[in-house]
Amino acid sequence: MLMIRSIVRPEKVDNVLAALMEAGFPAVTKMSVVGRGKQRGIKIGEVTYDEIPKELLLTVVKESDKEFVVKTVMKAARTGEKGAFGDGKIFITPVEEVYTISSGIKERTGAEPEEVKI
Repeated sequence: MLMIRSIVRPEKVDNVLAALMEAGFPAVTKMSVVGRGKQRGIKIGEVTYDEIPKELLLTVVKESDKEFVVKTVMKAARTGEKGAFGDGKIFITPVEEVYTISSGIKERTGAEPEEVKI
């Protein structure tokens, strides 16, 4: 399993969520964040905005779905044909275990789900 963290423009988040839902990946956690990338913020007149608002979307998928989900996010989050500075980033990290609180099911990469007794 992999966690895909997508940092996207706030105005693109609805497009990304709709694209993921339509593609069969409805489970997403969304957080409002601020930060800056290589452009180091933006300067408008004499004012420099050092921290730009973005949205962070988290989803966990099977490794076999990684490329499809990444392409889905990129297509929905990109500004125009070629994209623009500030469109965001996608980070992928391995997930070793997932616990579902309500059912007590534990899932591990490469193993059958098992129930956890509490």
